[in-house]
This record gives sequence, C-alpha cells and structure tokens, in this order.
Amino acid sequence: MALEALIFDVDGTLANTEKDGHLVAFNLAFKELGLDWEWSNELYHELLNVTGGQLRIKYYVNKYLPNFDTQDLDAFALKLHQLKTKKYVSIMDEGAMPLRPGVERLFKEAREAGLRLAIATTTTPANVDALIGNTLGKEALDWFEVIGAGDVVPNLKPAGDIYHYVLEQMNLDASQCLAFEDSYNGIVSTTEANIKTLITVNEYTDTHDFTGAIVTLSNLGEPDQPFKLINGNPTQASFVNVAYLQELHAQHC
Repeated sequence: MALEALIFDVDGTLANTEKDGHLVAFNLAFKELGLDWEWSNELYHELLNVTGGQLRIKYYVNKYLPNFDTQDLDAFALKLHQLKTKKYVSIMDEGAMPLRPGVERLFKEAREAGLRLAIATTTTPANVDALIGNTLGKEALDWFEVIGAGDVVPNLKPAGDIYHYVLEQMNLDASQCLAFEDSYNGIVSTTEANIKTLITVNEYTDTHDFTGAIVTLSNLGEPDQPFKLINGNPTQASFVNVAYLQELHAQHC
C-alpha cells in the first residue's frame, strides 16, 4: 500500500517540551501549592518512564514520599496536574518553545504532497493546542485530521490504544502510515499498533531501546543541518522529506 498518512507524537518529538516546558511547569505548580518539591532534570529523566502527568505524580509520591499526607491521592494528583497544565500553557503562550529541526518544514511538505497528518499523544489536548498554536498558529491545528490526545483512550502509552484510535478515526490500515516517536514507550505503542516508526531521539531518550524502529535519527534535519543516522539503512538523504519517507515506507511496509 502507498504511504497515505503521518502520525506524530508531541512531547520530545515535535519540540523539546519535556525539559523546557513540562518540568518547569511541574515545579511552578509545586511552588504555588506550597509543596517543598523540586524535580531535578535527573529525577525527571526517571519519571518520564511513566506516561501521563497524573500517573507520574502518583508514582513519585509512592516511591519517594511514602509518608506524604493525602487521603485521596487520585484527587490530589488531578488537582496538581490541572494546575501544572495551566502553568504549561502559560509557558507556551510566552512563545519561547521552538519546534525541533525539520518539523515545520516536514508538515508543510507533507501537506503539499497530499499526505494526511494526525497526532497521537498522551499529553492533554490543551497542551497540544498551546504548542501548535504558539509555534505554527492556531489555524495549524486544522492541518491535523485527527488529534488523539489525553484520556480519549483508556490506556496510555506504552499501550497501543491511542494509535488504534487514530487509525480507526482516519479509516486507515497501519501499513498506510508512518509514525514519529522519540521514546521507548512510544515505539512499544506504535509496534503494538503495527505502525512502522521513525525515531528522533532527545536528551531523555538517547539511551532507550528502539528495537522495531525503521530508522533512528538525531532529528528530522534541515537542508543546511543534516540529521545524524543513529540506526537504520544507509541513505543518500541528509534530512527527512517526503521522498525519504516514501523510500522508508517502500523498504519496510
């Protein structure tokens, strides 16, 4: 089958939102609620193994704060995460979060080539809207036929639910798509949904196991900023464009 659609993860894939967005927002929320917590970059590296902000909070409390006084951890995590989301959106509204190399260019090239675009993420819809709206403009949200985000499915990554949801909404077979991810949880999720996947690593994920990925790259690259091929078949391409994606799809799907 021909390549019909590209499905993108968000955090760490489209932008380095984890370190410069989510981590900052968590710490701001902790401070506002009077908590004496401060997550370091090193600790956050570990916490990112848990997908979903509320689950991450509960994991942290259960592992590091066994005597923390909260009668309803679920309610506490929900309240804290809602505040953290507001902080994150405020950070995005400041316009200080650039997209990773090649992302905006690839979106535009894919649209010109008639490829369909979608998002599959565990982050909240508000976070997706804030990132896209403040980097590409609010109208760019319409570039994506489906935005699968948050609790639209019962199980977050590494479960494949969000990718199954996107495929169903687009009425596409997995073999007609390529996914873009950055983490071990991401590649497990796409593999469960049988979608071939291109990985772009970041500082939190460059040591992850990406078994099953068709290629692992430093980033999508630009014409004047070549990607580094970490794993995958040699190619003449130096940046990810539609022609390279069609090459990958033909090799693997």
